[in-house]
Amino acid sequence: MANWESDKLRRHSVADQPSLVSDPTARAEAEARNGLRQFDLGLQIVEDALAKGPTFRWRPSTVLALHREALTGISEFAGNWRPAGVGIEGSAHRPIGAHLVPEYIEDLCDYLNDHRDDTTPIHRSAYAMWRLNWIHPFSDGNGRTSRIFSYAVLCVGLGFALRGSTTIPDQIVANRQPYFDALEQADAACKRDQVDVSAMEELLKRLLAVQLTGVFDKATGARSLD
Repeated sequence: MANWESDKLRRHSVADQPSLVSDPTARAEAEARNGLRQFDLGLQIVEDALAKGPTFRWRPSTVLALHREALTGISEFAGNWRPAGVGIEGSAHRPIGAHLVPEYIEDLCDYLNDHRDDTTPIHRSAYAMWRLNWIHPFSDGNGRTSRIFSYAVLCVGLGFALRGSTTIPDQIVANRQPYFDALEQADAACKRDQVDVSAMEELLKRLLAVQLTGVFDKATGARSLD
């Protein structure tokens, strides 16, 4: 854990990848546009899932589709599993080999599908957030994809699409450290052969409360009265 402690604020993928946008400003603009499209796709996935009802199942293709929206026009690997190893700067965790990614993504989807009735939506959302980051299936865009995938898992579990101006993914981006801390705690438990996403669950509970409070304030005009 020493490496993580020395560089807490910088947990991100480090991998050789073909970038299609070299200018930092242009890349930032492309990422912003793609982020909006990725969020819209996430909500569409939720609506489709709710329309299908009990027959809906999480599949690897859903994860790939969300990643494609995030990296289209930015990376040649958009919508593809990483072809090689990847590191996570600022973290003690070392992701699995690239050849294992498809199998582990299948296992992730199986977990979400098989535990619909005996776990809470918050737990499944937290598990999806952590496990996708733990697998780190992409050369870039793992965090963005895990956050919207986790959000979609939560919405499907609740039975409706959560909206609002301060969504859970937005709050995480605004203050990443609690999110990084929760990932590291789950990673540490995994090394002990335990599944413990309790820290991520607590984080998501707090962020959900903030999001719902924002919706309530907008509905009642509470903000304008402050």
